Amino acid sequence: MIRQLRRFSIVALFGQVFVLAPPTAQDWTHWVRIGGYGLSLDHVDRIIESANETYVFGIETDNDIPGRYESFLDPTEKLKAIRAVADRAHAAGNRAFVYIAGLECITAHAAQTPHSLFKDHPDWVQRKITGEPAVFGGGTAFWIAPGDEDVWISPFALPWRKIYMERVRQVAATEIDGVYVDIPYWMTHFEGWEKSWASFDEYTVAAFKKKSGLDARHNVRIGDYSDPGFIQWINFRIQAITDFMKEIDRNVKSVNPKCKTVAEIYPGIEESAPRVGADVFELYPVVDVIAHEYEYGGGNHMAASRSPLDWFGYMVGMYSFRSFAEDKASWILNYSWDGERQVSPAEAMKNLFLSEVMAGANAWDAKGHVMSGSNDWATRKEAFKWIAEHEKTFYSPRKPIQPVGVYFSPSTRNYFPEEFVRSYRGVMLLLLQSHREFQVVTPRNLQSFSGDLLILPDVKCLSAAELNSLRVSVRSGKALMITGETARFDEQRRAQLENPLHKLLGITGPSGNQVSSPKLIYKPECPGRQYYDMLEREFNEYANGDDYRNGTFNQLRLEFLKEISTLSTSRPSVEIDASPFVSTAIASVDGKTHVFMADFKGLKSGESAEQTPERDARISFAAPPDSKVYALPFLGQVQQLTCRPEAGRVACVIPEVKKGVAVWLEEAR
Repeated sequence: MIRQLRRFSIVALFGQVFVLAPPTAQDWTHWVRIGGYGLSLDHVDRIIESANETYVFGIETDNDIPGRYESFLDPTEKLKAIRAVADRAHAAGNRAFVYIAGLECITAHAAQTPHSLFKDHPDWVQRKITGEPAVFGGGTAFWIAPGDEDVWISPFALPWRKIYMERVRQVAATEIDGVYVDIPYWMTHFEGWEKSWASFDEYTVAAFKKKSGLDARHNVRIGDYSDPGFIQWINFRIQAITDFMKEIDRNVKSVNPKCKTVAEIYPGIEESAPRVGADVFELYPVVDVIAHEYEYGGGNHMAASRSPLDWFGYMVGMYSFRSFAEDKASWILNYSWDGERQVSPAEAMKNLFLSEVMAGANAWDAKGHVMSGSNDWATRKEAFKWIAEHEKTFYSPRKPIQPVGVYFSPSTRNYFPEEFVRSYRGVMLLLLQSHREFQVVTPRNLQSFSGDLLILPDVKCLSAAELNSLRVSVRSGKALMITGETARFDEQRRAQLENPLHKLLGITGPSGNQVSSPKLIYKPECPGRQYYDMLEREFNEYANGDDYRNGTFNQLRLEFLKEISTLSTSRPSVEIDASPFVSTAIASVDGKTHVFMADFKGLKSGESAEQTPERDARISFAAPPDSKVYALPFLGQVQQLTCRPEAGRVACVIPEVKKGVAVWLEEAR
């Protein structure tokens, strides 16, 4: 949701155009290394030169047509610039996409002009339940200049929507490669609006009345999750944003079938998704890509200011996005450094790129807290060149091998956000920090989950379809770990008289009893939530010096590993001995077992972005004795590791992991 672009110097390019994206079944969105640029006709050549020089593939340009009232009314000049940059990017073997606002529109110098969007069309604007319009001035956000008028429009304002979709078609018709839609949100994120659950304008209230029969202003107890009307309001608002993005994509494709629709979204897996109405789980099926401006809930937005625990929370978010995306790409618009004096900008940038590539997400470099520029051009060039050279390792499809499944429930997150997110995140961290292969399982991929153990972390809400899929899983021999009040409610938050999952699994004792069998563990207290609570107390301290083996969090981690080992039917195909300060993901890439490791040990928020190296990490693969193992250190070169056979396995030791490393097995043919 960042609009302002800072100026930066551009060095002329004396060399060849960088390579095209590799020939592959995946489209160009999977291979981008993004840089942002302000767009005008006289700036086009310099944009292309800068992109080529710093190995940018995927050029973001900003001349926002519908988000500025003047060009919303007359887009002629801006359309010329979009066409010019598309032509020049294609000639250089690159791709370009253009920024447009979603539901926000700014009128420049509104106080001095008789016309502004709000003056001309006050009925289009979102409102609080008290009637207060979503109209803001300079200082409300850093991208709103003094004297400007910033308004947020209801997606149900049909006269506006008709013009907006016409502008979308005009933009797509320029042959630009992508239309990048920012801030398609209900206004609930500016100060004083966070708990408004807007909008209560006439258009939106009428649409909700038509769908539900309820008057949102009088028949809904806003903020009361026990009110079925409020549950309908939550669902309605999410569906409205999803439908809006779906209509944008339909209009884009109607004039340019190859043009991609990209949504920029800051909410991730936390409560902000239902509050602003932009749920990435629901949006991935209706757009081509999501660019995540992800603010890890409770963490810090800057790489330079993240603690080790913040980084792990960030990794959980990105791995969740990659599951939601399925075969689509995930772009990460995030920020590395913004004036933290004790931290090297280059090191902060490297940590951000490290986390993104290890998660299989595409990197975007920007200066400070905007979309353009770079905090260190030399580091961008070094990192983007390295990513380009090794992109198949990080961006080819990753397939599960022998995962432990962790269930993400959108409906539970929507209606019980605090309880569910802490439980889900805690279980994910238990697996990440224990170096067990995991898979984020959702209602979309539950039926295809092939692992032999699925964990449901306090998944309070389950639909009949989900319960049926779980029934099939149990009958096929899969093991379950269920915690808390899993299945206590249906998908509309209606309490069940009898827990249907307990009935299916034969859990008949009091709710306070723990149940364990060869295929089932039921824990009324969620170990994920307990673990996350302890991480908040201890993890950062142990990541910066003390022997973590004495930590309570580590004892909980080891107990959890023992429990899941009783439910697993076979020995893991990959075993890793490393500290819990290393995030590990395991997957098959191009038929080869890969391990992606990122080290966050020793990082200090606002003080140091240089890790304490992980030493002597040990990896054992189930493989023939003459197999080979290779390692690709972050920003380094491929090297073969020394292996030794161990009873049907091969084992190797990585002497030092400075920031991160990708390791893979090549079996003898």
